[in-house]
Amino acid sequence: MSVIITVAPTGPIASKADNPALPTQPAEIADQVAAAYEAGASVAHIHLRDRDDLPTADLDIARRTVELIGERCPILVQLSTGVGLTVPFEEREKLVELRPAMATLNPCTMSFGAGEFRNPPDGVRRLAARMRELGVKPELEIYDTGHLEACLRLQAEGLLADPLQFSIVLGVRGGMAATADNLLMMVNRLPQGAIWQVIAIGKANLELTAMGLALGGNCRAGLEDTLYLRKGELADGNVPLVSRARTLALDLDLMVADVAQARAQLQLN
Repeated sequence: MSVIITVAPTGPIASKADNPALPTQPAEIADQVAAAYEAGASVAHIHLRDRDDLPTADLDIARRTVELIGERCPILVQLSTGVGLTVPFEEREKLVELRPAMATLNPCTMSFGAGEFRNPPDGVRRLAARMRELGVKPELEIYDTGHLEACLRLQAEGLLADPLQFSIVLGVRGGMAATADNLLMMVNRLPQGAIWQVIAIGKANLELTAMGLALGGNCRAGLEDTLYLRKGELADGNVPLVSRARTLALDLDLMVADVAQARAQLQLN
């Protein structure tokens, strides 16, 4: 199996004041995603911003962003239905109607920094069912131990199809700390045959990405997860972070998946 590198270029939290290279508008996002594709990414995890650079689930902005990405490269698009803490769940879930190859499914409500990340059980079930109807592959983001059990309950209800695709998120205040012990614990609890990647937020990004690769996982890289290439040095866009992830994989004698290989491994429609 080859390593799938996902680029996460924007995220819901950071601003250009934090890092001027952060892409927020559709053309900026598309340009950096295309450059990340050339650097080795085969999946793009997309958050959307409005004209004021605030998180949005506006379908026109989403459609335009996806179209611009498609004009520039053949990367697989994974729309985030997480969007941002201020956007209602009922607006966020509508993004799957654009039928991207993949979309995020967050299984639980949780504290997220100083805010609340709302994912009500009935809404999550409704979204999971709609994604299955549309053939949109869920990216299951699990921020804590109970989130895994919630996903397995959805699977038992027939709302999720194998292979399950997990993102183990570490380092968000309100979720699991970004430690090696927590990553090992979660990897050991995943169901057989699951596909997974580690998402390490902040200063632990590099070491936990390397550890995840060594354990047989995929990886995610981009300004959503860390604004810095190294201590004190802001990343000049997403390409340096994707290139670093690719180098990590190659140094471990791992093959890096192209789009066709990623599509096959993820069993996308």
